[in-house]
Amino acid sequence: MKSVEIKDGIHWVGAIDWDLRYFHGYVTPRGSTYNAYIIKDEKTVLVDMVKHYKAEELFARVKDVVDPSRIDYLVVNHIEPDHSGSFLKVLEAMPQLKIVTSPKAKKGLERYYKKELDCVLVNSGDELNIGKRTLKFVHTPMIHWPDNMVTYIPEEKLLLPNDAFGQHIASAERFDDEIGWDIAIEEAGSYYANIVYPYGDQVNKALDIIGQLPIEMIAPSHGLIWRSYIPQLITAYRQWANHEAPRKALIIYDTMWGSTQKMALSLQDGLESAGVPVTVRSLQTSHISQIVRDVLHSRAVLIGSPTLNNGMLPSVGALLTYLKGLRPKKKLGFAFGSYGWGGQGAKEVAAAIKEMGWETPQELINLVYNPDESELEAVRAAAKKLGAMI
Repeated sequence: MKSVEIKDGIHWVGAIDWDLRYFHGYVTPRGSTYNAYIIKDEKTVLVDMVKHYKAEELFARVKDVVDPSRIDYLVVNHIEPDHSGSFLKVLEAMPQLKIVTSPKAKKGLERYYKKELDCVLVNSGDELNIGKRTLKFVHTPMIHWPDNMVTYIPEEKLLLPNDAFGQHIASAERFDDEIGWDIAIEEAGSYYANIVYPYGDQVNKALDIIGQLPIEMIAPSHGLIWRSYIPQLITAYRQWANHEAPRKALIIYDTMWGSTQKMALSLQDGLESAGVPVTVRSLQTSHISQIVRDVLHSRAVLIGSPTLNNGMLPSVGALLTYLKGLRPKKKLGFAFGSYGWGGQGAKEVAAAIKEMGWETPQELINLVYNPDESELEAVRAAAKKLGAMI
């Protein structure tokens, strides 16, 4: 296993997870990486670690750079197990390490791994001199755990932000320009939507701090290292943190006998007639974690469900539970559905949309049994009105 030198004396020594397809509720069709970095100076530093079953891959790449017994410090930016899962193995293999981390991370590591630790605790703004380089630490709580911090090396204009700016991509390439902007930003958006979405205020605060730093490279702990598209990435993150979305519409639905699907397609027709680009996702064929990326990029979100057992379909309920946790804001919401009797499915969708605080400029449309052409024309007309608002 070979390391990759990303700057003079700084090496990527992480692990590639080609087989990862599911990450706590989030599908990852391109796999992922767990990125760790070695900084060689008067003192040698390992920054972050890898998932538990990738420890040997980490050790092999570390040995490609340096004798593990010569590493002085381990910087732990974040304690989630996809980064700290190899922690005990690292300590066993490198018992000389001094652990550098935040007070909250120390408590988390001790609780998670049931081990008392002697750590060098750093607060936001603290520095650690390692020779010709300085490590500066900035706490970034709730991006996306309370313990998160980033490490900045001013002499290299290098930011090591752990989960921030990450993507789930397994590849032989290490840098953004080797994959291309389209794929890199697609996966960065999916990552943000599924993991960072609820923390826009915290992201904005972090961006304000980062914006004051000269940065030539951003090396996150998942996916590609950013060196060519940093301005575009920062712009995208600022838009996402402010819940700014293009003037597009997203229609999400599930259907039992095709009636709600007919309504979804009529809504699409009406929105397109109003000049609004539309994405349509069936919950029978699209995973909710992929749909959430579309939510991030849509001004209006239309959600449809038939009624089952006097409530919405379980698939729609799962979507709404997921969305409530991610707390997307500044959306135009619209509920629709069909029913045979009772009609509570679409009403529950409308209530959930209201609970999320979205604007609801139009009342829900809830149709009995199989809609006829005149009813579908009314659906189109409602969509045209919504399109004008978008």
